Amino acid sequence: MKLLARIILLFAVSASAVQAARVKDLVSVEGGRDNQLVGYGLVVGLAGDGDSSSPMTINAVANSLRRFGLTVDAEEIKSENVAAVMITADIPPFAREGTRIDVTVSSIGDAESLQGGVLLQTPLMGADEAVYAVAQGQIAVGGYIGGGGGAGGATVQKNHPTVGSISNGAIVEREIEMEVGKGGFVKLILRNPDYNTASKLAEGINVIFPSSTIALDAAAVQITIPEIYLGREVDFISSVGGISIEPDTPARIIINERTGTIVATAGVRVSTVAVSHGSLSLTIARSQNISQPGPFSQTGETAVAEGTELEVVEELGAFHIIPDYPTIQQVTNALNAMGVSTREMMSILQAMKSAGALQAELVIK
Repeated sequence: MKLLARIILLFAVSASAVQAARVKDLVSVEGGRDNQLVGYGLVVGLAGDGDSSSPMTINAVANSLRRFGLTVDAEEIKSENVAAVMITADIPPFAREGTRIDVTVSSIGDAESLQGGVLLQTPLMGADEAVYAVAQGQIAVGGYIGGGGGAGGATVQKNHPTVGSISNGAIVEREIEMEVGKGGFVKLILRNPDYNTASKLAEGINVIFPSSTIALDAAAVQITIPEIYLGREVDFISSVGGISIEPDTPARIIINERTGTIVATAGVRVSTVAVSHGSLSLTIARSQNISQPGPFSQTGETAVAEGTELEVVEELGAFHIIPDYPTIQQVTNALNAMGVSTREMMSILQAMKSAGALQAELVIK
């Protein structure tokens, strides 16, 4: 059975119906960003699912025991219950000492699973090699592996049991200095750069704080802090964040081959096109229906109504080219009705883009 493409289409009714969004949901403030941390550590208590006799893991265990005054010959250490791991985390802006953050733990050896393991105390460093947090705790794994064991035994695995997480598993030990509002300016960085959105953002802020804001480019807007807010930059940023504008949505189609998901924005249009894919023929036509007033009507007017017709035929190589400008929703609905698979849908959309008929950016993931 063919796997039907799952289509998620986000269409706006009209430009006036575009929902407004708060500035704080569209931008981030320059100078206040996440920073990445990384560390190397050991996970213990794996009940035989840990690394095999890896010199890296064995030496790490020996060094860890040496910190507690225990000297053990490396040849006497068995590493089946231990796994060497890398720990990663993002420290958010303005995180204070004592703040807890989530961490991700990933095996770097040949351990079969981290399920049930405990991460030993591990320092987490930034790009400058300074320690900013310390991680430790019970690992939660969203997967498992099981089997009967022995040569040729069947095994069952779900998700990735060699990657886990610890919620609030690290404590911030060193704060990262952030400077916001330096020099009397605040710069806002759009999460989705767009010239129209940047222009609307500047206009919206200028309505509340006249002549304060300019759009530098598609990704950045600069605001001059009013004198009454100097020294109160937090209050000013809070006020700006609550302003609502209508962001511009670019015409874009995103295809995820792994999940079979296609997402299209409201601005996507398809120009004159006819598609023949294997034994599948798709014809897109536009018609005009003219309505005349009655013979004795004094107030009636001639009205023209445009309609779109889509016809799908399963035959060998036959198609007709008829001018039309339908939406991507109509095209995908017709293809879905015929049971077109995800891969076939991707091929058709890519062919439309190559032919110049798809008026949108096509992103393949």
